[in-house]
Amino acid sequence: MRKRLTPAVIVLIGIVIFIILRVTRDQPEPVGSQERAWRVATETISPDAFQPRLTLYGQLESPRRFTVVAPLAGRIAALPANDGASVRQGELLVALDDADIQPRIAQARAELADAKAQLESEKLANDADQQALRMEQRLEENARKALERMQQLVERQMVPAVELDNAQDVLDRAALTVANRKRSLTAHPSRLAAQQARVERAEAALDSTLRDAERSRFVAPFDGVVGSVQVAVGDQVGANASLLDFYPLEGMELRALVPQIHSQDFINALNEGQQLEARSLDVQPPLELTLTRIAGQADASGIEALFRVENPRVDLRLGNLMAISVARPSRNDSVALPYSALYGNNTVYTLNDGRLQAIAVEQVGETRDADGERRVLVRSSQLQSGMPIVITHLPNAISGLKVDSSEPEPAQ
Repeated sequence: MRKRLTPAVIVLIGIVIFIILRVTRDQPEPVGSQERAWRVATETISPDAFQPRLTLYGQLESPRRFTVVAPLAGRIAALPANDGASVRQGELLVALDDADIQPRIAQARAELADAKAQLESEKLANDADQQALRMEQRLEENARKALERMQQLVERQMVPAVELDNAQDVLDRAALTVANRKRSLTAHPSRLAAQQARVERAEAALDSTLRDAERSRFVAPFDGVVGSVQVAVGDQVGANASLLDFYPLEGMELRALVPQIHSQDFINALNEGQQLEARSLDVQPPLELTLTRIAGQADASGIEALFRVENPRVDLRLGNLMAISVARPSRNDSVALPYSALYGNNTVYTLNDGRLQAIAVEQVGETRDADGERRVLVRSSQLQSGMPIVITHLPNAISGLKVDSSEPEPAQ
């Protein structure tokens, strides 16, 4: 019996000890739920008059770009210019073979000499016609007198009547000769004018040939860059065939598309005589540009504006795509913030007792700080000087969200 009770007593003692330990244990304090605070950075604002800037994208072009063409048909004898080469004023770009040019010059000079000789021959012939006319008129007068004497002799029956007919024939032939000579003299001014015109045509043809011969050796009229080259040394080209493109560095322009919403501002600025300046964003050192004119035709996407490059460089090439930042009229009471502070297009957040508070704003453009970083310009009547604005972009930002802010950074 004693052996049977011993295990039951041990179990009972263990249960009593467990109950005592459970009753006498330390009770932990209840754990309450804690709200998470998101750590953010802020920036103290100071509304001021900022000049917003607009980013545009355009392509370089040159209104002074031209194509060198062959003035005459011939063979390319020299081509020292290469595609993309920078050349100085007076340097040879391309030249045709003189063997193709000199025969044309010789032919033009020969035609001019022939025309001058024909003109001189016409003048000499006119002088000869005048002398011959005086002689033929004397012969006609003598034939008339001989006819009169013959009539008297026939009337006296001293000669047969047939002699009178012969004398009449002689007078008629003399009169016909005089008439032909007078007709030739009458037509002299027209023949002289025709020969003179022929000389002038020959002179013009020679001048044109000499001019084409001079243009067959094309030299750079100014410092510039060779564009595309379409020929090689030894090529046989025809008249007016394109040889190469050439353009100067001075006068380069950037053609950029201005969105429709901003186009009227640019047009008004030009009409008022304002000088809108721009600078490149992706070219170092930056290029300085000035708005010169607006294209005469627009479409639904906007209108094209042309900016003159003020400091062109030899590394620029036509057709380069470029982003530029254009200054626009100043906007008062605006605030420059990092783009990370903007939610959507019209919301920023400030702090109110450690919690976010949304403020509706209006975008008025963008600007750049002293380090060249882009900052968005916003404006709102609720933005006050000294107000901290959250510049850390939170994906779950909402009014009332608890945040832990560091010391506000001064506005840039």
